[in-house]
Amino acid sequence: MEKTTQITHDHYDAEASKIGMWLFIFTELLLFGVLFIIYAVYRYMNSDAFHLAAEELDRFIGTLNTVLLLISSMTIAMATTALQKKNKKLTLLLSSVTVLLGILFLVNKYFEWGLKFSHGIWPGSEHMIETMSQGEILFFGLYFIMTGLHALHIIIGLVIIGFAMVGVNKGKVNSNRPSLLENAGLYWHLVDLIWIFLFPLFYLIT
Repeated sequence: MEKTTQITHDHYDAEASKIGMWLFIFTELLLFGVLFIIYAVYRYMNSDAFHLAAEELDRFIGTLNTVLLLISSMTIAMATTALQKKNKKLTLLLSSVTVLLGILFLVNKYFEWGLKFSHGIWPGSEHMIETMSQGEILFFGLYFIMTGLHALHIIIGLVIIGFAMVGVNKGKVNSNRPSLLENAGLYWHLVDLIWIFLFPLFYLIT
């Protein structure tokens, strides 16, 4: 009986993968760029109201989340370096730390939003309509939209890193095929970069 050997070639194009991720990141930057412009226009038109509304935000939580994201950007970069050095265990460990820090960010955001909800502050709430000026309502509307959209990107980033970790664990993502983890890192740096702009706009500039 004649045996036939079937060789399967997995298509792998690191360059195309990276270009695709950069194009995706570019569209994300456009999206948040438009939101930042809207914020700047409304802030210019309602500077006093934005000042009052910003006083309601918790700077400690904002600062803590900034530190968490900065450290997570470092750990995902270190994970990519560990993969290049063929250190699988360290790659998984550093990726796990990144995921943990991302989850902590979301937990902090959950409690921060929960505090606002307990005070009757959410888009369209009766409390806001009856007690706040139009400028303050605009501030919190932008706050919930932009930080909510950013939190959604955090969740997407965690999912991508999770897939990359599975790939590393199975050996499909390795020093010769690092694109998935590298792209996960690029996306995570984007998420970090966006927060670096969101944090001062909402928490520090009053």
